[in-house]
Amino acid sequence: MTKITIKPATGTWSVRSDDGVIVESRNALSLVEGDRPFVVYFPREDIAMALFERTQTTTHCPHKGDAAYYSYVGQSGTITDVAWTYENVINEDAKAIEGHLAFYAGKVTVEQI
Repeated sequence: MTKITIKPATGTWSVRSDDGVIVESRNALSLVEGDRPFVVYFPREDIAMALFERTQTTTHCPHKGDAAYYSYVGQSGTITDVAWTYENVINEDAKAIEGHLAFYAGKVTVEQI
């Protein structure tokens, strides 16, 4: 099984779109899965969820479970399936990210500020 490591993401992390900063958090988590680059997961309480709509898209990860997707709906338009979340994590090593959202860096900018 692939090793999953989760730790607090140091400092403040943000997500930016053409509309500006859409998420900012000092409570983000960094997940490393095997030899893949780390992914930052943001707690929902730090996200203006009113700006996000759940989509029909789902995927399955054999290490974390089923992912649900969200689109950002902002002033400059909609960014489809920009974020994903695992609501029922199947691996105890990954439970900390349950309910958090991660964002596709190719669709928005995810950075430490």
